[in-house]
Amino acid sequence: MANNIEVLITLPFSGEQISHLQQVSPRLNIQLVRARKPDEVALEQWRKVEVLYTSRAIPNEDWAPNLRWIQFHWAGIDHAVDFPLINKPEMIVTTLSGAVITQVAEYVLMMFLSWGHRLPDLLNHQRRGEWPKDRWDRFSPFELRDSTVGIVGYGSIGRQVARLINSFGAKVLATKRDVMHPNDYGYIQEGFGDPLGDYVHRLYPPTALKGMLKECDFVVVTIPLNQATKKIIGSGELAAMKSNAFIVDVSRGGVIDQDALITVLRERKIAGAALDVFPEEPLPDDSPLWKMNNVILTPHISGNSPWYDDRAIALFSENLRRYLAGQPLYNRFDPQLGY
Repeated sequence: MANNIEVLITLPFSGEQISHLQQVSPRLNIQLVRARKPDEVALEQWRKVEVLYTSRAIPNEDWAPNLRWIQFHWAGIDHAVDFPLINKPEMIVTTLSGAVITQVAEYVLMMFLSWGHRLPDLLNHQRRGEWPKDRWDRFSPFELRDSTVGIVGYGSIGRQVARLINSFGAKVLATKRDVMHPNDYGYIQEGFGDPLGDYVHRLYPPTALKGMLKECDFVVVTIPLNQATKKIIGSGELAAMKSNAFIVDVSRGGVIDQDALITVLRERKIAGAALDVFPEEPLPDDSPLWKMNNVILTPHISGNSPWYDDRAIALFSENLRRYLAGQPLYNRFDPQLGY
């Protein structure tokens, strides 16, 4: 009989969720130890682990000699890329990309509609108890129908945004590192995303980002943060946008040059922004973004969902099956690309 696989999970999954994982194979010996730091797990436990499911508890290289695969609880793992274990050539590292896309895409759609239909201004008038006499002009909507939406980074989240936007009759443009291969071969639930690239009207290479931005009425930023994407949207890119364009950032703080964004928002060179991520979190009290009336701020919650863990378990289960069968795993992290 084949050897058992020692699996350590450091997240507080429920008994039902652990049972779901256990049903993948009787070879799996699953242990749950709630831990945010590696020293919260006994060294004896680390020595046995072959598969680790974690958020941030990453052991020292010599603590876990049998560790072969780390599955992260997040789609973005820029917080972990400097750990030696992550960059070992023989280490398998996977993310949750594609598993938790629906709530982020709905957040993006909410922001597009909120801004297009003047919701912040409507709520301000409600709080003041005002019935504006110029309501027809003041609240004339900027409709998604017949608008052009630009997606910076056509990954799993961007593809789900495109699927939702398609039903509104918007034109979708997107940037992608490899425009010659529009298909998505990563993890995706059936009926979600855009596996064949059917919902995008045109793909642009990253070098043509400015050319795409100048065409867009709405923009959403969904690319991961790495050396190539840090401040990829700077003053030049923001200057290329239409004066009535609105931008939503659900990527990582640092992809947009925040100082440059504050400048164009203050000078009204773009219409507005919805920001869920920031270079420094929590956003400092003295940030001018707090007081700008053309900005919607949220505290990095676009990925939040009561079903997050269930969706994570579904992906981990599939990857466990693949691991046991010797098949390639979904969402394998590439240190060279940074995602």
